[in-house]
Formats: sequence, C-alpha cells, structure tokens
Amino acid sequence: MTDSLRPHGNNRTPLPPTQQSADGVPSPRSPQSKQAQGDARAASGGAKQRDAFFDNAKYLAIVLVAIGHAWEPIKGDSRTLETMYTVVYTFHMPAFIIISGFFSRSFDASPGRLQRLITGVAVPYIVFETAYPLFKRWIDEDPSQEISLLDPWYLTWFLCALFIWRMTTPIWKMVRWPLPLALGLAMLATVSPEIGDDLDLQRVLQFLPYFVLGLCMKPEHFHMVRTRTMRIAAVPVGAVALAFGWWAVPRMNTAWFYHRDAAQELGAPWWAGPVMVLAMFGCSLLLTACFFAWVPGRHMWFTALGAGTLYGYLLHGFFVKAGDYQGWFEAAWLHRPLGEIFVTVVAAAGVTLLCTPPVQRVFRFAMEPRMEWAFKRDAGRLAREREKREGAAAREKVNA
Repeated sequence: MTDSLRPHGNNRTPLPPTQQSADGVPSPRSPQSKQAQGDARAASGGAKQRDAFFDNAKYLAIVLVAIGHAWEPIKGDSRTLETMYTVVYTFHMPAFIIISGFFSRSFDASPGRLQRLITGVAVPYIVFETAYPLFKRWIDEDPSQEISLLDPWYLTWFLCALFIWRMTTPIWKMVRWPLPLALGLAMLATVSPEIGDDLDLQRVLQFLPYFVLGLCMKPEHFHMVRTRTMRIAAVPVGAVALAFGWWAVPRMNTAWFYHRDAAQELGAPWWAGPVMVLAMFGCSLLLTACFFAWVPGRHMWFTALGAGTLYGYLLHGFFVKAGDYQGWFEAAWLHRPLGEIFVTVVAAAGVTLLCTPPVQRVFRFAMEPRMEWAFKRDAGRLAREREKREGAAAREKVNA
C-alpha cells in the first residue's frame, strides 16, 4: 500500500517535472484528456501539475486495501463477503503496483533519486518494521514477538518490494522483453518453496510483473481504458467476476491471491504455480482495467488524499491488528449483514482520515524524513550553485 510511493516520463512523451510523493509512488502526472493534455504541455514548460486521475486511483485503491483487511477477520461466515474479498484482492494491489511502476520509468539510480528512495521507502520500512512488532508485544502482551528487518511483517512487505523493484528498474529498461522475463521469474518463484520468507521474496517476485508492466506503459495506455465504452463494458465484466468469485469461494484456496507462497506450500502440484501466475495475471489485468475505467479523472473531494496513501496504508494496520488482538471482530453482530456494512464504512472512513494533511504533518518524520544531514551534497549541484552566485556577483558589478 501502499504506500511509502519522482521523476517520470520518457523522451517521447513529456511528463511534468519530478516530485516525489509521500507514499513511495512518484507524484502522479499524466495527461488523460484534452484539458489534461493541456496541463501536461504547461507542465513541460515548468509548471508542476498533479494529475487527478492517478491521485484518485491511489486513494480508491488504498481504501479497498483497508476494507479488505477489515473484512478478513469476519469474512469466514459469509460467502457473499468472501466473494467480494476475493474479487477485490484480485486487482487492488496490482493496480497500485502498476501505478508505482509507471512513475518509476525514469529512475536511473542517480544520487538524488537514490536519496529519495532511501528517505521515502527504506526509512519508513525500517521504522514500521520495528514499530509493528513492538506494537504486538504491547497490545497482545506477546514478549516473544521478534524484530527482524529481513522478515517483513504484515504491511511492510510492500515497502521492501518497492525498494527492490525500483533498484532493478534500470535492468528492466535495458532488456528487450522485460514483461515476459518478469512473468518467467514469477512462474519460477511459484515452484521454488525453498525461497523462504527472507525479504518476502515470493511476493517480490510474484508481484514483479505488475511493476514491470507499469514500467512498460505510456500515458496513452491509460487513455485507452478510460473511455465511455470501457466504462460500460466494465459493468458486465465486474458482474461476471463476482459470479465467478461466488462459484470459486468453496473450491479455491484464497491464499493464491496473496502471492506469498509456492504451489507446493499451498498443497498444489508444482505445475499449478506457473498456470496460476498466468491465469491470475490475466484476471488481475482485466479487473484493473475495469477499475481504472471507473476512476474519475476530474478533481474530486478526495483527490488531494492521493498524496497521502502511504500514511493510510501503514497506519491503518495498527487499528486492524488492535481489533484482531483485542477481539473486537468477535462480536456476533459484526458477522451479520449490517455489521459487515458497518465494518466496511468504518474501514473506509478510518483510512480516509489517515490520509489527511494533519496526519501527514504528525507522521512526516517517519514517512518523509528530509535527512539532509545523512547525505553528501551533490557535486554538480554545488557547482551550479557556485556558478549562479558568481554570475549574480558579476551582474551586480556591471550594474554598479
């Protein structure tokens, strides 16, 4: 989620100037319509203009993440809720990861971008990978809970994965067939249970194709799914997905949607892993396209919250886990339809509040630390600043 998530664009399609957002996914700017294309042209001339579509998509995706986590403790008694949970888990993280990849296209491991990667992704990972186990020790009275930076806990896997994906971006930009290669690695991961839990590499590899797909995409690819025809087509596709989910719930292991286990660990034959990678990649892309088709492209009341999705992603986990540890979800009335609706509304409202500017100001020290003291100043920037000062001094002498 999350997230935690810079420079964008390529030489052919100019995109607005770089600016990293709080959630580790670069600040979204990409033309979507005639008006947005005009904004993009203005941005190429120096103005900084966020694209409402991507902010809206990030916010809505993070709301679905929080709702899915809130559903998890209560879904066992409801086939309807299990169906909705399955459908949501098919596309909410793939959509978020595709956006992350799209805005990572010009990452080149330069000092400035590496610095932003460290402060925007690595540091939040270390902070929350420490905070979550300490929280469990306190609220669950579990002194045995260990702190390990090598074993991502709960939500922090995404930050670990994003760091690895971003660092490998120059490789994916260099190879001739990046997406088939990424799919091949994901397929191999599903037949390799010996990979283990270190750095949650199963998830890193199995979700990798979505990030690489985002790297390969251009603004016009998002335009293609955001037409009236696609919005209309998304309705029957969503209905079919729900119907299939209803059928599949008692017949399919939901753990496939987490992308964290090899086929053998799920009690399936080894060949099922590669098959499921391809099948779920296709299903996820179809539902993600439907999701993007219905994301509004204009400025909405929640658009500004798209810049704070890392805050909502990482902080909502404390409330979900507190409810789990304290038995809040065990109340019988929460397992009835009205209770399920109540949990859904509370989860959506809660993560919305956690994305707001006041929360961002309070937790910015952990999510977006400046840390200028930790890095050497860029020699090129120092030279440019010196030239600017010398030029200003020379002009003053001439004017005098």
